[in-house]
Amino acid sequence: MSVSMRDLDPAFHGAGQKAGIEIWRIEDFRPVSVPQSSHGKFFTGDSYVILKTAALKNGALCHDIHYWLGKDTSQDEAGTAAMKTVELDAALGGRAVQYREVQGRETEKFLSYFKPCIIPVEGGVASGFKHAEEEEHMNRLFVCRGKHVVHVTEVPFARSSLNHDDIFILDTKSKIFQFNGSNSSIQERAKALEVVQYVKDTYHDGKCDIASIADGRLMADSESGEFWGLFGGFAPLPRKAASEEDKKSFDPSATKLLRLEKGQAEPIEAESLTRDLLETSKCYLLDCGIEVFVWMGRTTSLDDRKSASTAAEELVRGPDRPHSHVIRIIEGFETIIFRSKFDSWPETAQVAVSEDGRGKVAALLKRQGVNVKGLMKADPVKEDPQPYIDCTGNLQVWRVSGQEKILLPSSDQSKFYSGDCYVFHYSYPGEDKEEYLIGTWFGKQSVEEERTSAIDQSSKMVESFKFLPVQARIYEGKEPIQFFSIFQSFIIFKGGVGDGYKNFIAEKDIQDETYQEDGTALFRVQGSGPENMQAIQVDAVASSLNSSYCYILHNDSTIFIWSGSLTSPEDLELAERQLDLIKPNALFKTQKEGMEPEQFWELLGGKSEYPSQKIAHNAEKDPHLFACSFSNVFVWVGQQADADSRLHALKIGEKFVECDFLLEKLSSDTPIYVIMEGSEPPFFTRFFSWDSAKSAMHGNSFERKLTILKNGGKPNIERLKRRTPVIFSGRSTGVAEKSQRSRSVSFSPERVRVRGRSPAFNAIAANFENPNARNLSTPPPVVQKIFPKSTPDSGGLTTKSSSISALSSSFEKSPPTREFMIPKSMKGSPKAHTSDSDSNSRESLSRLGNPSIQEDDVEAEAEEEGLPTYPYERLLVTSEDPVTDIDVTRREAYLSAEEFGEKFEMTKKAFYKLPKWRQNKLKAAVQLF
Repeated sequence: MSVSMRDLDPAFHGAGQKAGIEIWRIEDFRPVSVPQSSHGKFFTGDSYVILKTAALKNGALCHDIHYWLGKDTSQDEAGTAAMKTVELDAALGGRAVQYREVQGRETEKFLSYFKPCIIPVEGGVASGFKHAEEEEHMNRLFVCRGKHVVHVTEVPFARSSLNHDDIFILDTKSKIFQFNGSNSSIQERAKALEVVQYVKDTYHDGKCDIASIADGRLMADSESGEFWGLFGGFAPLPRKAASEEDKKSFDPSATKLLRLEKGQAEPIEAESLTRDLLETSKCYLLDCGIEVFVWMGRTTSLDDRKSASTAAEELVRGPDRPHSHVIRIIEGFETIIFRSKFDSWPETAQVAVSEDGRGKVAALLKRQGVNVKGLMKADPVKEDPQPYIDCTGNLQVWRVSGQEKILLPSSDQSKFYSGDCYVFHYSYPGEDKEEYLIGTWFGKQSVEEERTSAIDQSSKMVESFKFLPVQARIYEGKEPIQFFSIFQSFIIFKGGVGDGYKNFIAEKDIQDETYQEDGTALFRVQGSGPENMQAIQVDAVASSLNSSYCYILHNDSTIFIWSGSLTSPEDLELAERQLDLIKPNALFKTQKEGMEPEQFWELLGGKSEYPSQKIAHNAEKDPHLFACSFSNVFVWVGQQADADSRLHALKIGEKFVECDFLLEKLSSDTPIYVIMEGSEPPFFTRFFSWDSAKSAMHGNSFERKLTILKNGGKPNIERLKRRTPVIFSGRSTGVAEKSQRSRSVSFSPERVRVRGRSPAFNAIAANFENPNARNLSTPPPVVQKIFPKSTPDSGGLTTKSSSISALSSSFEKSPPTREFMIPKSMKGSPKAHTSDSDSNSRESLSRLGNPSIQEDDVEAEAEEEGLPTYPYERLLVTSEDPVTDIDVTRREAYLSAEEFGEKFEMTKKAFYKLPKWRQNKLKAAVQLF
């Protein structure tokens, strides 16, 4: 489409350069800009052009243009608004979608720009009307319809206007009443309360009373009596009469396609609607009854597009369709709704879009002295994926075998087989209560029987928690970042160990590819760091290699870590960490790409070609991260949903993915989350402007909003105590056995030095490892401790040692705001044994509840051991006059009782005054030193 300055109205110069809303009113057949302070205020006698500009994640700007027609506007003004909309689209490069909006029948998209609603004002400018003058407050009655956005229409102030199906707002001088029809939904009532707030703020300066009237509540209630008294007393309401328009039902088969030839619409006869019917040099009308689409080819002229818009206006101007919407679309920018009207719309039918049109407009405007920065494509915004979930919780994992599930030991929780299905239960601290995530993971080679069993098992677990946990369904290769952040070091082996996989390969007579520790195996290592790294077993052939990854190759006695030429030292470190889990304590050789020995290629069955080009984007380098960046489906379930809907919420999500209503070609293995109202996790609420205080209130959405409205906008919240997480069997990871060991480091000269734990560091750190801390990278080693806490002759822990242990444990305690959390070491633990160690633990915990140190116990301990006491300054390592001939590993045992208690209290108080991040660092310091 050619562009010239004579086609562009001066009022549109510089429009659409930044995200936001711009509005023009038609005055004397010219667009006049409306100041931002008046946005949302429309006059019934005027026509308006509205531009909505949004910035996409890739930095580009997209536009939607609407022209709004008041019920009293003239046809000339309406036609001018339609023409100016086409001109504005041309000024923006000819890519915007354009909508015709009629007062009282606006699209949801348009109403979403003006929260919570628009209430047109009588009067106008260009139409010759005078704006309504301010006068004495008159009682007004509005009807509200809509669950997501609200259509507000003023109706006559009479009892006959009321019905049982809608929500009505009566605005009086001193009070605003909301009348809730008995057949209205909770969502409709809640949205109408937003209109009540708007009326209160707009017409009463926020100073008036609010009353909610339930349909059927008679004169016994004082507010109901006051409400009905305004209508002359109570009387039964009539049933809502169906309007002529409501009675009309449009037959989808009546959809008609018309081609514009010299300004005239000619119908096209075709057995079915297909993309091939549309030519890029012409304009078309697609008449769908309530909606009329104007499709404009990329090579059509501005005059052709104006003629098509005029034809569409004439089509919907008849008395039988006054509320039809007109939507204008440019070739290559078709909406999902438009494409869904066709029997076939090939995915490849995309037009190459150039910046020529936008560039020409920008050049023309630049010569006029207009800032055109926003007209050109902006640089893409780079965002690193974030998990939005606390990764310090407790994890349990079961492998599904037939109709049963088998609890995995903590050492195997992150080791999955591609032929099996798994159920996991993760509990973690939320803002003011324990949160839960229960999900299933399906391997690519798993059988349908075990997938169904896994879903049933997880659904029963969710139901046992009264549907509070988030439920997830995850497939291999489509894991979201939350999943990897929970498991952190994740490994996928070939084959399976469950009954389903074994029976399947037996029936199909397929070779068993299940991973064997003494066999030949190749793993591709990927991830963004120690808290998110994966090792995936691939075919042990040279063609599986890729220069952008590191690989682990091993057989019974030989191990190689192969680093591609495009990898970084951090990638190599991740490979070494993963080797700790696959082959602990094993010697290995590091091989750079291009320096492989013959033995390496022999293990892979010989050399062959493999990808060696650099992957352009990090998301493509890590397919799991790329998949989770956008392909998640959330099913939100309201508190008032019936039990059947809750039980089948996951199936609803699966049906949504299967039908692909958004025409986004969603994969059938897209991750699905089921989320219950009141238990929304951060990785869900991040998509909204979420107020957690409001969601924590009691009652349904209407009751909560009404409470806030009556309390002056302040939510009334009752804080809930943390619930003790239910442990289905076995122990939580908080007390997990740490059988995974660190490998020994090969000191071959060929080995590249990397950052990480050295063997000496592991030996020392093992003595101070906290068994309750979550593993954040490589699991801690299991080695002989240098200084055991007790010996056969000690008879038990000393009192001071117990106190020091209590101090360390107190650092692991949650801060006071989380005082209701049960220590992880106690969650789901087996029944207590009557042993000395248990009694000592209880003694230590009891002292933790009462931080004061018992001086008698300390003195008794000193007498028992016969140890002298020294001042604190002389016991310091940096002391100028240090004490000699003491056990340096037990310096605290030589403190006096008074000084020991003083230091203990000072340390705890100082600790809790520190910022959270500093507390976490000190926790690690206490464990190591």
